[in-house]
Amino acid sequence: MPPSKDPAVAATRRAVRHLLDSHVTAGDIGPGALVFAAVSGGADSLALAAALAWVGPKLQLAVGALTVDHGLQPGSAERADIVEKQCADMGLAPVFSVTTSVIDRGDGPEASARTARYDAMTAVASREEASAILTGHTLDDQAETVLLGLARGSGARSLSGIAPSSVRHSGLVLRPFLHVRRATTRAACAALGLEPWDDPHNEDPAFARVRVRRDVLPVLEEALGPGVAQALSRSADLLRDDADLLDDIARTYADDRLTIGMLAELHPAVRRRVLRGAAIAAGAPAGALSQSHVAAIDRLVVDWHGQDGVSLPGGLVAERRCDRLSFR
Repeated sequence: MPPSKDPAVAATRRAVRHLLDSHVTAGDIGPGALVFAAVSGGADSLALAAALAWVGPKLQLAVGALTVDHGLQPGSAERADIVEKQCADMGLAPVFSVTTSVIDRGDGPEASARTARYDAMTAVASREEASAILTGHTLDDQAETVLLGLARGSGARSLSGIAPSSVRHSGLVLRPFLHVRRATTRAACAALGLEPWDDPHNEDPAFARVRVRRDVLPVLEEALGPGVAQALSRSADLLRDDADLLDDIARTYADDRLTIGMLAELHPAVRRRVLRGAAIAAGAPAGALSQSHVAAIDRLVVDWHGQDGVSLPGGLVAERRCDRLSFR
């Protein structure tokens, strides 16, 4: 069977075309614009790169690739060289390999590595005047994210999972595979003769995400039947719409003085978003700011009985002073 007829290859190409086409139609991506695939060398990102190499020119887009070397594993530089060659062989150009250092900002090694990776990629995309970066997050990644949020007692924003599109440092990040299974990307790579690299970190049970992938989801599938991952993904889509609306309402208060009277009059769902946004704007790392932190700040507004300020990630303290909420 020729690759173009393979159902897995067709599914990956269709997903990339659908999301790119929607942003081209909306005017976010103009004719001839440069679009990058973020490629680690794993099956998801290789399938993404191959799909972009096929779809991009048909939409009159220039298509390139970015790979990031975190320097966290022996041989990472050699691995980056291999990824560069794989992308070039697909016809992607330009291809950039970027080295970066991971700095622990207090929100865990995974989040710190993710922040470093996105910062490095968006810097190159900005320099090259690219319109978007595509990443290979799959439906399985989405399901894992929702389960992790449930386990942590997170709110609707966290449970809404990974967004199909977002803006990071003024750059557009697109995730076309959020309704594509991981098994499909592996099948696409096999059909195209691509050899993916399996990152050892993806099998290390020290990481909560790996435990969810290897232990929790299979148990849920066995107990509840097939389709659990798809159901979690649907829940994320529904919650994202709700969270987006509430966030839009909360943003209308972002520039207001944080007076206790104004905050107390807001609906709790809106007020907590205003408080979270204010804490992040003051310097609290978003990934480390939990719902329990926000709830404690909220008590300064609605359950005040002279308590001390609330210690927050990033060395911040939220406190109530002279009928106002402030951060120091």
